[in-house]
Amino acid sequence: MSLLGKDSKVRVDRVVTHGTFNLDGGSWEVDNNVWVVGNDTECVVIDPAHDGRPIIKAVGKRTVVAILCTHAHDDHISALGEVSDATRGTSWLHPEDRVLWDRVYPVTPDRELADGDTISVAGVTLQVLHTPGHSPGACCFYSPELGVVFTGDTLFQGGPGATGRSFSDFDTIIASISDKLFHLPAGTVVHTGHGESTSIGVEAPHLPEWVARGH
Repeated sequence: MSLLGKDSKVRVDRVVTHGTFNLDGGSWEVDNNVWVVGNDTECVVIDPAHDGRPIIKAVGKRTVVAILCTHAHDDHISALGEVSDATRGTSWLHPEDRVLWDRVYPVTPDRELADGDTISVAGVTLQVLHTPGHSPGACCFYSPELGVVFTGDTLFQGGPGATGRSFSDFDTIIASISDKLFHLPAGTVVHTGHGESTSIGVEAPHLPEWVARGH
């Protein structure tokens, strides 16, 4: 699927891959959204999951400026090595998620993400928002020019990401969503790590319900 941003020179492609998420001794079948953002010349890849082949096909002959990880759960990074080898794209991860990364890869990420960093691609900017809770180093990537934010597993259509497993915390994810994401413009489109996209304006009014239910 390809979606044009506000700047029609830039497109947002979604590649859906299927595999497993493994943590705390459990294994779950999941479909993941992989996002490829750029123009005909260059792009970034967000969360290369499960199978590198369709991701590499979506990239084509473009230069990969960065491979950005919203977090390091294995279902979000399991195809990173394959995609990096094929495209020579560099891996970017928040250092607080190394505890999860190290369970998958014996090498270190190429670059560290930090709150407030910016990554430029195809004439637009992605701003790094550190949004811990689903994992310690979880990050979202916001493009004001495109009016989109890539939230990984921090915010979904209908609520926050799961916090019932190791290295996660419900109060922390709620603070991240309310303090970082819900200060973005209401019309901002939310591209998630699983499932369908939504918007800040659609989700924000439901925050009290999420707090009340506690998950």
